[in-house]
Amino acid sequence: MKKAKLKILSTKALSQEAIDKASLNDIEIDELPFIRTEPIKDDVLKNILRGFLQQSITAVFTSKNAALAFDQIVNTELPWKIFCTGQATKKTAEKIFGAERIAGIADNAEDLGSVILDDEEIKKVYFFCGNQRREELPNKLKAEGREVEEIIVYETLETPQKMSRKNYDGILFFSPSAVKSYFSLNKLNEEIQVFAVGKTTADSILQHVTREIITAETPGQENLIDQVITHFSIAKTV
Repeated sequence: MKKAKLKILSTKALSQEAIDKASLNDIEIDELPFIRTEPIKDDVLKNILRGFLQQSITAVFTSKNAALAFDQIVNTELPWKIFCTGQATKKTAEKIFGAERIAGIADNAEDLGSVILDDEEIKKVYFFCGNQRREELPNKLKAEGREVEEIIVYETLETPQKMSRKNYDGILFFSPSAVKSYFSLNKLNEEIQVFAVGKTTADSILQHVTREIITAETPGQENLIDQVITHFSIAKTV
């Protein structure tokens, strides 16, 4: 008899690697994004960004979308010190700015704040972010007397949609914005296991439901798929 596949809903598009890993473990994933991001392309912002290229600044990126805003601008070596969250953001920043520019990395914004604070020479950071960025990082740095200049380089737009009655074994969330978008039109059945890419996203989910949220040990799509595989493997043996 053919093994029944688990059915999982992802609230964002996944990499082919993540989908393949799931498929190899009899997990079928439906991808249904609940947000989209758009870089800000006006000439005023481009001129501002170009003005930073030859300055020795400390730059912070907590999203690869923020780093991608520079992709069409950066074509020279930069005297920057760069801090970022998560492997996806780090890989994007390395590709655009060079691996030698990465001075620190953490799994989430609050932990990244601690990494930055460990460098006492840093008095000011430039936080390149989206219009829905969270407060943890700037608040932590400002509380310790560090100056934070925020520069919005992309917008996050909610794309909520009413779900059908299709049954899923689990649902994957990757950002507080997607959580907000999903719950603006939907509720969760008690039978659906909820997975979050990180603590910040998990905390956002808990504003809408009171149940166990399984969180990836380190942020990343494939790491979250690993949590799905582990959870349902254990569930089958209990």
